[in-house]
Amino acid sequence: VQVLSCMIETDQTQLNESTDDVLPIEELQNHGITMPDILKLKQYGICTIKGLSMVTKRHLSRIKGLSEPKIDRLKEVASKAVRMDFTTAIEYAAKREQVVRITTGSSDLDALLNGGVQTMSVTEIFGEFRTGKTQICLTLCITAQLQENSKVAYIDTEGTFRPERLREIAARFDIDQEQALQNVICARAYNSDHQVDLLNTLSARFSDDPTYRLLIIDSVIALFRTDFIGRGELGERQQKLNIFLSRLQRMAEEYNIAVLITNQMMSDPSATLTFVADPKKPIGGHVLAHASTTRIYLRKGKGETRIAKIYDSPELPENEAMYAITSGGIDNASD
Repeated sequence: VQVLSCMIETDQTQLNESTDDVLPIEELQNHGITMPDILKLKQYGICTIKGLSMVTKRHLSRIKGLSEPKIDRLKEVASKAVRMDFTTAIEYAAKREQVVRITTGSSDLDALLNGGVQTMSVTEIFGEFRTGKTQICLTLCITAQLQENSKVAYIDTEGTFRPERLREIAARFDIDQEQALQNVICARAYNSDHQVDLLNTLSARFSDDPTYRLLIIDSVIALFRTDFIGRGELGERQQKLNIFLSRLQRMAEEYNIAVLITNQMMSDPSATLTFVADPKKPIGGHVLAHASTTRIYLRKGKGETRIAKIYDSPELPENEAMYAITSGGIDNASD
C-alpha cells in the first residue's frame, strides 16, 4: 500500500492534466493495479477511470475477487485522477460548452429543445401509440451522423427497429445509405437482465470508440413491466429500474453522449376524481421522472401532425411544437 501511495503521488501531475479526458481503465496498471483486477472491472461495465470514480464502494464490493483493501486502492487512484469536488460556475459553464445538440429533423421541434437533443443528459419522450416515438428515434439515428464521424447505439426492446426506414431517412439528408447503416449498431433485448447486460457491452465500446454520440433505448420500461408483474413485485422492479437509469445518467456524462429513452403511458384512475383534462400519465413513477433530464410529452394532432410538449426540464420553458411523420422521418408540420 505504501508503494502504491508513492506511485500515486509521483503521477499526480499527469493525472490532473488528464482530468477532462476519458482515461481508459487500463491506465490503472500505471498505479499498481493488476490486469486481472482491471478485467473484473470491465466485466461489470467499468471501462474508464471516471466511471470508476462514479460508482460506490458498495457497488465494487459486489464484484467477485475485489477485497476491501483493493477497493480502497481503486477508489484512491480514481479520486486522484478525476476531479469530483466543487468547481466555480465559470468552470462548469466551460464544461457545458462540450455539449452537442442533435437535430430531430424538424426545426420547430429543435427550437422547442433549444437546438435539439443534448449530450450529457437523458431525454425521455413518452406518449400513446402512433405519436411518433420510434420514428423520432430512427430519425435521430441518421441526423446524429450529420456531425462528422458520429455513431449511434440502439437498444430495441419491442422489435420495432427497421433498417429500411433508416435508408429512407438517409436519402432525405443525402447521406450514403450503406455508410449510415454501418454507423448504427443495434441489439434486440429480450428481458430486463439482458437490457442491463447490454449497457456493460456498450460501456466497453464507448470507451474504445469515442465517436459514439447517441444511445437510444426504445422502450426503457417495456421489459421491466413484463418481468415484474403485480404490486408484489413493484418495489423490486423500481429498484432495478433505478439502478439501470442511474447507469444511463453516468454514461451520458462519462462519454459525452446523448441518451434518448422512450416511455409508455397508462391511465390514471385518480385523475378522473380531480377533473384532469388528460387522465393518462407516463409509466415508471418517480424513479423515471427524476432520472430524466428533459421529459417530452407527445400527443396526436390532425392527420400525420403530432404535438410535442415540454413536460419537465431544468432549462426549457413549458411550451409546445408541432411536427409531422413523413417518409423521410420527422419534419415540420405543414401549415
